[in-house]
Order: sequence, then C-alpha cells, then structure tokens
Amino acid sequence: MPAWSAQDLTTIDTTDEVRLATLRRDGTLRTPVTIWAVVVGNEVCVRAVYGPESPWFRGTRSRHRGQLHVGSLSRDVAFEDVPDDLAPAIDAAYRRKYDGYATSIVDSTLTPQAREATLRLVPLGG
Repeated sequence: MPAWSAQDLTTIDTTDEVRLATLRRDGTLRTPVTIWAVVVGNEVCVRAVYGPESPWFRGTRSRHRGQLHVGSLSRDVAFEDVPDDLAPAIDAAYRRKYDGYATSIVDSTLTPQAREATLRLVPLGG
C-alpha cells in the first residue's frame, strides 16, 4: 500500500489549508473544498466541522475516493474512517497546528459532531 512520503507529510503539516475533491458515483470529481488537515504520525486526517451531514463529507461516502491538493502536491486518495481511539491525538494535532487561530474556530474541529466526521486520507498510487 502506498504511503505518504516524509516530504508530503511536511508539506501538509506546514500548510494551513488543503483542497479536497471527492469522487462522484460517475467517476468525475466534485469541486474541491478548502479545509484543514492534520498529520498524526504518518497519517493525514481531516474533519468535517458540520459533522456527517456536511455536503463534502457526504460526498466521501459514495466512492470513498478523491483528490488532495496542497501547494504543488496533488494526490489521489482513499477516504477511510478513523478509529475512535485516535480522537485525542487528532484533537491535539488540530490544537497544535492551528494554535494561532481564534479559539472558537479551532474548537469547532474538536466537537463530538466534528469527531464523528473524521477521515484518514490514504494515498493511492505513486
């Protein structure tokens, strides 16, 4: 299974916003959304602040595939659910990475609703 390179992880970890496009049932990409992504160990994780009913999150459920764009990096990815026991580490990663933002904004990524809509991005191909 392909893995994120150290350079990919550094790019994602040091860039505030990423763009994420989900794959429609017909195989075409939806318009990318701009979201926050965090690195936990060798994993890349994202959360839907508005929870599982967020349109972009619902889009991940049809094909479980999409594309991540950050800087010059563009990767096809699979969307996987994250085990609940990783929530504290993901919370800590959001707090660390986005510490300079308003507390209320960062806290929106730490709600039960956002935790319920947490995904791991798994790189596909090379």
